[in-house]
Amino acid sequence: MSFELKKLPYDYDALEPHIDKMTMEIHHTKHHGAYTNNLNKAIEGTDLDKMAIEEILKNVSKHSPAVRNNGGGYYNHNLFWSIMSPRGGGKPFGEISKAIDKHFGSFDGFKEKFSNAAATRFGSGWAWLVDRQGELVIFSTPNQDNPLMDVSEIKGNPLLALDVWEHAYYLKYQNRRPDYINSFWHVVNWEEVENRFNLL
Repeated sequence: MSFELKKLPYDYDALEPHIDKMTMEIHHTKHHGAYTNNLNKAIEGTDLDKMAIEEILKNVSKHSPAVRNNGGGYYNHNLFWSIMSPRGGGKPFGEISKAIDKHFGSFDGFKEKFSNAAATRFGSGWAWLVDRQGELVIFSTPNQDNPLMDVSEIKGNPLLALDVWEHAYYLKYQNRRPDYINSFWHVVNWEEVENRFNLL
């Protein structure tokens, strides 16, 4: 198997009360676990078996829907877990803070635009903050698509992502997606976002 379901960098209950333990456990073991297993099945015996996930996604239009959906689900969730932390929240700092102020006027302006992208994504999908050749852009994608894919409307390096599939929030928030989005800001791991930005 090329890809493994990584252990979370914190306990399932570590993001309480903002994201509940049961949601985190089901989301990680069942949903992310299924994407991982199904991705491995989809690439078994093919040239993709030895590739990094980023390389697979770069030309995902050439591959099967199973590779697109499960490869996206595998990558997106790995990113999602890493940009949340029990010590998260507050405001960004360092270079990412300067870049946010430059592109969106203020952190509050950025937060409003990102939250809106997450709230208005119809059905299932993700909201993104990406670096597109030095420009910060906010947008959303359907299903498990992401900005690394050649099928994405906007392409760039993902810095921040929010899962707005119902399985990410329904146990605690039911149909109140805006409440879930508001809670997300309490767990954002700005240190990881800053690290990702500085690696570009």
